[in-house]
Parts: sequence; structure tokens; C-alpha cells
Amino acid sequence: MSRPYDELLGRARSGLEKISKKSTLSRLELPEPDVIWVGNKTILRNYGAYPRTIRRDPDKLLMYLAKELATAASIDGERAIFIGRKDKQSFTQLFQKYMQENVLCPVCGSPDTHLEKVNRLYFIICEACGARSAVRTT
Repeated sequence: MSRPYDELLGRARSGLEKISKKSTLSRLELPEPDVIWVGNKTILRNYGAYPRTIRRDPDKLLMYLAKELATAASIDGERAIFIGRKDKQSFTQLFQKYMQENVLCPVCGSPDTHLEKVNRLYFIICEACGARSAVRTT
């Protein structure tokens, strides 16, 4: 009697492993940074795609990047201009860090969130699970 049970249990576990592997892959894919250097300036040509993808304010995202890179930055249409030579890997790491801190729900990991300001404090409100978590502002 235990043989069919063990087989069914094994099939169920393998099915769950496949589902969990798929769910760990983020369905929110950030574009790869398109970086060029002009003199001593770094231009992130596809900057406009990032705030649209993660549904955040472009100015706040730019302030975060400028502060983390310790440089001045400005927006010029769809692109962002940073003083100094910054590489593509720096931008990739910073966008991943921003996603972890300010976009992904700390409870369920969903990217379906929005920020809400209450008395000088920001909260991540998850649209998937309804969680409300404080955000560490930088």
C-alpha cells in the first residue's frame, strides 16, 4: 500500500518543484542598461524605461542613483546624464538594490506595489497580498 502512496507523493513534489522554480523567476524583467560615455559624462540612454517598468517617480529614482553613485545627475528626455564615468555593471547592481529596497513586497516578493506617503514616512503597499511595510528612505 505504501508503494503507490510514495509514487504519488513523489509526483506531487516534483510538480511543486517545477512551479516553485517558475515563481522564483521574476516576471518583472528590467531592461539592460544602455550606457555610453561622452567625455567625462555617462549617459544612460534607456533611463526612461526603468521608472515606467517599476512604476516609480523618475525624479526619485534619479535622486537615488545620484546619491548611490555620489555624483550629480539630470534627466534629458528619455535618458539620464551622470557626471563621471560609470560602468554598466554599477547601474545593474543599483537597479537590483533599488528593486529589493523600494519595489518588491517584503512579505510575498511581488513587484505589484506602490508607495504611499503618510506623515513624512513612506510605505510599500502590496497590491497582491495587501501588506503594508515601511520603507527605509535614502
